[in-house]
Amino acid sequence: MKKIAVVLLNWNGQKLLDHFLPSLLQFSDQATLYVADNASTDNSIAFIKENYPTIKIIQNTDNFGFAKGYNLALKDVEEEIYCLLNSDVKVTQNWLTPILSLFDKDASVGILQPKILDYKDKTKFEYAGAAGGFIDKFGYPFCRGRIFDTIEADSGQYDEDEKEIFWASGACFFIRKEIFRKLNGFDDDFFAHQEEIDLCWRAFNLGYKTIYTAQSVVYHVGGATLKEGNPRKTYLNFRNSMFMLTKNLPENHLIPILFSRMVLDGVAGIQFLIKGQFKHFLAILKAHLSFYLAINKNLKQRTPSKSKRYYHVKSIIYIYFLKKIKVFSKINNSL
Repeated sequence: MKKIAVVLLNWNGQKLLDHFLPSLLQFSDQATLYVADNASTDNSIAFIKENYPTIKIIQNTDNFGFAKGYNLALKDVEEEIYCLLNSDVKVTQNWLTPILSLFDKDASVGILQPKILDYKDKTKFEYAGAAGGFIDKFGYPFCRGRIFDTIEADSGQYDEDEKEIFWASGACFFIRKEIFRKLNGFDDDFFAHQEEIDLCWRAFNLGYKTIYTAQSVVYHVGGATLKEGNPRKTYLNFRNSMFMLTKNLPENHLIPILFSRMVLDGVAGIQFLIKGQFKHFLAILKAHLSFYLAINKNLKQRTPSKSKRYYHVKSIIYIYFLKKIKVFSKINNSL
């Protein structure tokens, strides 16, 4: 049995499969390839069977989203390392070699992410992960190479030796099987968006490292499933962020950070109103209602670290919008 299982989660993505599977097969001899299908209604399954008979197919009974879709699909996948790969990612030659080497070298490494560049402009980092993710004290995510909507060109500035990060992108996410199962996988309630940050945070709380390596490179289209600016995306991001904070914040941070986030989310909602984006304003209201309804369940799932600092900076909002620092490499010089 090969050590890596590369598992693509698909939902009505025949066109993406047609475009990106050839490079995956060409450069992935070290892995067993799977497509986990979330009950597609297009011709995805027939297309794979006809054109790529070596790919193993896992068929879910409904569109369970990213979180539950992967949880169900991976129950019977027994390779030692899982690679969860978006169907809109182009891989490159030898992309798996440094990943295997890092897992073999350090048993404390639980999760890995390669360099993620923009498929549409290969000189730039891609929004969903770039060169590895962090969060601020209030749970706002950002990346080396991408802060909010400011995306850096890749000039090798993050090509140093492997870097410990806080979260890895779900676009191309490597995790040891034993850790994925120990953590009971993703939180099904997230459906999609930020479930990988929650999983990395839970791994961090147990003492596992999440690592970025520039020695492995992939290109991601991004936004192929749920477009930027979709109110559904706004709802999921705001709701899931509150879920994640409730589950993982250290005890002394829980109440003040949740209260602060409610205020900050309110400010974001007012901004949407001012811009006339009423559906996004309503999405934030709906997100908070869902958070209140689920708060007891999330509190019961708490397994926070009592000692380790989880955040890279206190407020990325203050740094980005008030201090006007928009490049990750300049953040540390400002603290």
